[in-house]
Amino acid sequence: MFTLSDIPMFFVNFFFILPMVTLVHEAGHVLVARLFGGKIKFCIGTGNTLFHLGPLEVKKMYFMEGWCQYEKLSYNKTWAHVAIYLAGSIFNLIVILAMNYLIYAGVIPADLFFYQYAYFSVYFIFFSLFPFRNEEGKPSDGMAIYDVIRYGKANDPID
Repeated sequence: MFTLSDIPMFFVNFFFILPMVTLVHEAGHVLVARLFGGKIKFCIGTGNTLFHLGPLEVKKMYFMEGWCQYEKLSYNKTWAHVAIYLAGSIFNLIVILAMNYLIYAGVIPADLFFYQYAYFSVYFIFFSLFPFRNEEGKPSDGMAIYDVIRYGKANDPID
């Protein structure tokens, strides 16, 4: 049951953990796209721009969403695009596994913060890989993978 005592954790989840999960996810896309020589731009949030940090753009509503855009891959093969689309979810999974290992090893405590981080990461992985298009016609990572395998085309931007 959700009570008033849960409100502080709600704000931590909404304004800190979820943006961290999004940043890790987008960092996965960015790193793998760079490995294939891509030119990258990525964003956390929506609305007016708060600041730029290299290719990262942080928007006013930084807790809402994220996306990554790449172009001009040096190695422009179907499997390279699939790897880029999968990389966000793989990065989320790697962080979950690393956190669980560190908790099991006694390096970090079994804390609600880490539980919530893992929970939102699993949520992110599921909806990222679930194949669908949003109301603007932009594909999820799962749909982008389907499109690139079926039609041989990459989609921009990726979420």
